[in-house]
Amino acid sequence: MAKKKAEPTGKTIAENRKARHNFSIEDTFEAGLMLVGTEVKALRNGKANIAESYASNEDGELWLINAHIPEYVQANRFNHEPRRRRKLLMSRREIDRLGMAVARDGMTLVPLKLYFNERGMAKLQLALAKGKKIHDKRQSEKKRDWNREKSRLLRDRG
Repeated sequence: MAKKKAEPTGKTIAENRKARHNFSIEDTFEAGLMLVGTEVKALRNGKANIAESYASNEDGELWLINAHIPEYVQANRFNHEPRRRRKLLMSRREIDRLGMAVARDGMTLVPLKLYFNERGMAKLQLALAKGKKIHDKRQSEKKRDWNREKSRLLRDRG
């Protein structure tokens, strides 16, 4: 259910682009989401935001907190709460491993990408990450700029 995956395939709904800037990613995981029907329909419209969200291990369960899935307009009074907590579906062993890493090493669980897989199921790419300091961010920016400049020089040279 919660396989380790390098790169998700399928239709991307939302992406947390700032996560790679603010955190150094140690490991990535794929988790399922427990959603209600109107949430799935709103996701199919392609409007969601996971930029300010995070995952938390509470009582042996993983929860996605502060993810914004807008209300589905046609649902009328049967709509869902846009910023409600959503349960993440992973195997018990992986949940325990992630909980230990968060508690012991001071890491955090950051959602990277929300997408539909090949079977049409909503999945979340979750990262076990460590927060970067300001000097780390500057260092990674310098490295990225140098690699870009190096590739330009090599391309111009022949």
